[in-house]
Amino acid sequence: MTATRAPRRRVIALAGVILTVFAGLIVHTALRDTPATDIAGDALYAAAIYGGIVVVAPRWSPWRVGAIAIGWCIAVELFQLTGLPVRWGEAWAPLMLVFGTVFDARDVLIYLLTGLVLLAVDLAFARRRR
Repeated sequence: MTATRAPRRRVIALAGVILTVFAGLIVHTALRDTPATDIAGDALYAAAIYGGIVVVAPRWSPWRVGAIAIGWCIAVELFQLTGLPVRWGEAWAPLMLVFGTVFDARDVLIYLLTGLVLLAVDLAFARRRR
C-alpha cells in the first residue's frame, strides 16, 4: 500500500468505527434483547474491531487485519468461559460492551462470518485501489 493510500484508508476506517459503535450502542440500549439484536451486536462488535485495527495499522494487508480481528473476537468469546468478564461487567457495566458476559458458541460463528465478509469487502477495495 502506498503512503498516500494509507491515510485515506485510516480515515474511512475511523468513520466506519464511529458509525459502527454508534449503531452498536443503539442496538444495545434502545432495542429489545432478541436473538436478532444479539446477532447484530456481535456483527457490529466484529466490524468495530476490524475497523479499529485498520485505524491503528492502515498499511496492513486485509488478510492480516482479518486474521487478527477474527482471532481477537474469538479469543474474547473464549475468555468468557473464565467467568471474569461477567464479574468485571458487574463491577463496571461498560466492560460488558468490550468483553461480553457469557460464552455462546453462536457468537463464534457470527464473528467468523462477519470477519470473512469484512475481509472480502476490504480485499475488493484493495483491488480497486490498485
